Amino acid sequence: MELFEGFDFTRKDRRKPLADRMRPENLKEFFGQEHILGEGKLLRVLIEKKDIPSMIFWGPSGVGKTTLGWLIGKHLRLPFFPISAVSIGIKEVKDIIQKAKRQRIILFVDEFHRFNKLQQDTFLPHVESGDIILIGATTENPSFEIISPLLSRMRVITLNPLKRDDLIKIIKRAISEDVELKKIPVTIEKETIEELAILADGDARRALNILEVCYMVIKDTKDRPPIIDHDLLQEAYQKKIAKYDKKGDMHYDLISAFHKSMRGSDPDAALYWLVRMIEAGEDPLYIARRMVRFASEDVGNADPNALVITVSATEAFRFIGPPEGYLALAQACIYLSLSEKSNALYRAYNAVSHDIKNLPEYPVPIHLRNAPTRLMEELGHGRDYLYPHDYPEAIVEQVYMPEEIRDHRYYYPSDRGFEKKLKDFMDKVNRITKRKR
Repeated sequence: MELFEGFDFTRKDRRKPLADRMRPENLKEFFGQEHILGEGKLLRVLIEKKDIPSMIFWGPSGVGKTTLGWLIGKHLRLPFFPISAVSIGIKEVKDIIQKAKRQRIILFVDEFHRFNKLQQDTFLPHVESGDIILIGATTENPSFEIISPLLSRMRVITLNPLKRDDLIKIIKRAISEDVELKKIPVTIEKETIEELAILADGDARRALNILEVCYMVIKDTKDRPPIIDHDLLQEAYQKKIAKYDKKGDMHYDLISAFHKSMRGSDPDAALYWLVRMIEAGEDPLYIARRMVRFASEDVGNADPNALVITVSATEAFRFIGPPEGYLALAQACIYLSLSEKSNALYRAYNAVSHDIKNLPEYPVPIHLRNAPTRLMEELGHGRDYLYPHDYPEAIVEQVYMPEEIRDHRYYYPSDRGFEKKLKDFMDKVNRITKRKR
């Protein structure tokens, strides 16, 4: 049908970027995602049985979500129609589905989370009836970004960042098979390919884009030796690249230095490591996630606003993106560095976790139990519960822990920041209730 003519990724067009030219034409050429595509794994079984449901592909950029959708369409011999929620509206989506009534299609929607909840409702009847196989690709957690009715009718398939060995295979395949690259006799050592795979950080598109730029630089610079090495990679990436070792220790060393600098209340050092990571190509959202954890683990209730600011900075970065969004991350970094510190929350959680893993599952005290039925009321559920608001200062002496561990205490707030106020209130509660600490 003419609607879908032109969506054939196998057409070799030298004007396309290398990443498009090297799209796999079958599953044998698709490297990575063994957890879903290996022998006997879920997605491979579904493909082999030609029993493909509507799905959500959840994973980072450059791991093969679009290509995998197209390969499924090819295997099922169904038209594949890729669109992006960034550049198309629901009206256009409805037109596509209406025109496709004559034939079942695979509708692939990139950035699916960009459609709001009301817009996502549009797909429900078509997914339910099976008129289309909807494959939504997203980098965001589907639990938060996809409406529940749609999510319940689709299977979520998680794609992981590509492993270094997979990226090396993809790079080598491009060097040996791409017609345009083979026109230029270029030397590239094994170590340089490994360095490029590390630099790509799980993203095949990034690896191939950098490789293509390297070839273009050699092609356009007549006096340059036809060698791709570390210096050319750095030039192609347009950033100063650290020479990562094969184990990728630099990644972990930088984030460790960043975390420890904030913990040590040194904003200058923390900002240095933050920018160093960003300039080296680290995923900014990975850094943001580490700061969110830091806000609870190392600041905690000494400054509850730290978590608010850090989550806000993360959302600000998602909203405006790079490079402007880097300032929001820097703001959170400095705030965390100069916040009062307390790991009382972290220690309390670990102490509770230890008891839960090592002690029996004690029953809920009967006066704390819910009593939604008459039988439960007759059994005494909720009886003798003391409603704190009926007592002075909304505090009353009452046991809330299982009797066997009623004197166990986990949270010991520090004397720093807002936590000092919490400590004072806890002392007040303990005096009134005669609770031991």
